[in-house]
Amino acid sequence: MSTHDSINKGLREIVLPSPPPPLVSALKAAAEQNVVSFHFPGHNRGRAAPSSLAGVIGIDPFRHDLPELPELDNLFSPEGPILDAQKQAAELFGSSETWFLVGGTTCGIHAAIMATCSPGDTLILPRNSHLSATSAMVLSGVVPKYIMPEYNSEWGIAGSVDVAQASRVEKALSDLENEGRKAAAVLVTSPTYQGVCSNIYELSRLSHSCGIPLIVDEAHGAHLGFHSHLPASALQQGADIAVQSTHKVLCSLTQSSMLHMSGSIVDRERICKCLQTLTSTSPSYLLLASLDAARAQLSENPGAIFIRSIDLSVMAKELIEEVPGVTLLDSSSFPNCSTMDLLRLTVGFWQLGLSGYEADEILDRDLGIVCELVGSRCMTFALNLGTHKEHVQRLVSGIKYLSVASAAKSIEGTVNNGDLGPFVDIEMAMSPRDAFFMSKRKASIEECPAKICGELICPYPREFLC
Repeated sequence: MSTHDSINKGLREIVLPSPPPPLVSALKAAAEQNVVSFHFPGHNRGRAAPSSLAGVIGIDPFRHDLPELPELDNLFSPEGPILDAQKQAAELFGSSETWFLVGGTTCGIHAAIMATCSPGDTLILPRNSHLSATSAMVLSGVVPKYIMPEYNSEWGIAGSVDVAQASRVEKALSDLENEGRKAAAVLVTSPTYQGVCSNIYELSRLSHSCGIPLIVDEAHGAHLGFHSHLPASALQQGADIAVQSTHKVLCSLTQSSMLHMSGSIVDRERICKCLQTLTSTSPSYLLLASLDAARAQLSENPGAIFIRSIDLSVMAKELIEEVPGVTLLDSSSFPNCSTMDLLRLTVGFWQLGLSGYEADEILDRDLGIVCELVGSRCMTFALNLGTHKEHVQRLVSGIKYLSVASAAKSIEGTVNNGDLGPFVDIEMAMSPRDAFFMSKRKASIEECPAKICGELICPYPREFLC
């Protein structure tokens, strides 16, 4: 029996009919009303929709693009369908309270940091944190205490904050105490873009032993915990706040996310106040309804909905492992890794003499295979509920083509030696907020030694090591 066959072994859950999603139902009813509209938006329920866009997506999205009508509830003081939808999401994801976000996980990270830290407080976080963590520190005046995550120079990828790195969190907590300071919160990204998960159990234990909350940027992990072959979710491991991009692996519209809170360490009223400060006062009900719909879709069969996706991932990995000259990222690449997300495939091409960018150009331009993320030595492919067997077969065929073409010298590339790594001896000269508002000037690379960097050095907006 193959690995992907064994995943399906056992009884399927019985699927029971679910009640209609409350916010989706309310939006449908409002859009079907026979009314004359003297309110925003200006396209007036699609009657004046720009033809160039309506010709692409149709009129229906405009008809359902409604403002804060009484029957649609109010995001900042929900009492009706939004409140019902958020409560059902909280029950599904195992939180004490859930908030819908229309500003993406970026807005959620901003709110989480501002709700747990005050100006001048210290936040412990790894260097591979999302840009939103830095912008939150600029907005709030919070001071970072950085730790280094595990790093694999062969892949050029940052990994987890796991058992070995957890000791660095413990040391950071101790260092701050010796300095007469105390961390206000700990933040970690798990899973990473490539699906590497941190030991949230241990980080929760450390944080709670000091009476401070653990925030998990779980943008890439809204699906975790919904199958025994997937890692446990951050909330299942004791996190106090988890912010998830519901649109990444689940099926809501782009830019829609959820913020989940668990326990009593974090002040919920402060989260509400921060979200109201950071969120548009004209939230898109299309985005909000898509969160409700994605929750309902997952609720239909939460224990089995990812079986096909996991099977396809296992099949893809088994086939790719047979292709000469390519390498698959797995837990052995990070000795301290707690676990990895099965629905991410990260493939290295350096043995073919190709950089990730060169491999991507061929796969995209010549074969119509579009990846999620390109790195200097690899590419990351995201599988989801919409992935089909034909898609995986096409991906494997494309990777085989790269291998054969490289061996025949019909394609050539350039790839670095893989010996680049993060700056381990870097020192913080000023807080992110002070640096952001400081006057700056452009300088050549030769002028930079001993100077203070006025902006982030990052190979990609979502992950930086500087």
